[in-house]
Amino acid sequence: MGQSVLVPRAFLPAARSAALPLAALCAVAVLAVLSPAPAATAAERPLAGRVIAVDPGHQLGNSRFPDRIDKRVWVGLWKPCNTTGTATNGGYPEATLAWQVSQRLKARLERLGAVVRLTRTTNSVDDWGPCIDTRGKFGGRVGADVTVSLHGDGAASATRGFFVIRPGLRAGYTDDILGRSRALAHRVRAGLLGAGFAASTAYGGDGLDARRDLGTLNLSDVPAVLVELGNMRNPGDARCMTSAACRDRYAGGLAAGVRAYLTR
Repeated sequence: MGQSVLVPRAFLPAARSAALPLAALCAVAVLAVLSPAPAATAAERPLAGRVIAVDPGHQLGNSRFPDRIDKRVWVGLWKPCNTTGTATNGGYPEATLAWQVSQRLKARLERLGAVVRLTRTTNSVDDWGPCIDTRGKFGGRVGADVTVSLHGDGAASATRGFFVIRPGLRAGYTDDILGRSRALAHRVRAGLLGAGFAASTAYGGDGLDARRDLGTLNLSDVPAVLVELGNMRNPGDARCMTSAACRDRYAGGLAAGVRAYLTR
């Protein structure tokens, strides 16, 4: 004698008079279980197919490797391989700020569908670098659409606020990314302003700057910006930077800027 099959009420036909053979009912049930969930829409994953290089500035252990980070590298001019970075007056390092914001930014961009590549994958006193020439070339090497480098400024304590640096013209180096990097800088600035951050009171006061001497920008083959999230020597900026909630807000503003640029 065959066993009876219980079919969930949800799979039964709406019209009570439309009786189906048991085999048909089972087939309906199986198809409902095996049908894949609806794919995420383009609106939910607007950065699907995009690759974004994120460069957390410096490295926590740089100060322990002076011979290595002081080595000169060519980036259109001779520059040190890397530096130790700055810190708040309370000792919170720039390398750690950049790292912690980069982790939050990575998570946000990945939720939008992007693939995110980091120039360094640790924040450790046992590690150093990589050098600025490696960082600059990184975006092109991983096939990124853009590069965003994260830093904290170490200016006089009265200065406060963020600013976004784009590459200036250096013939043979930045010619091909000038316009696109300018557009990226404007979108990132808008994203940070939208997240409630104030533009720097220095560097022209508009939250934008251009530099011809930064290896991370000079050697980039993709649109690139370097973001000074604030002045680590300013007490107000330092309070924000040492707050997890504020670091998440930085990430939100940066992600909004990158998204606006890539979906413009």
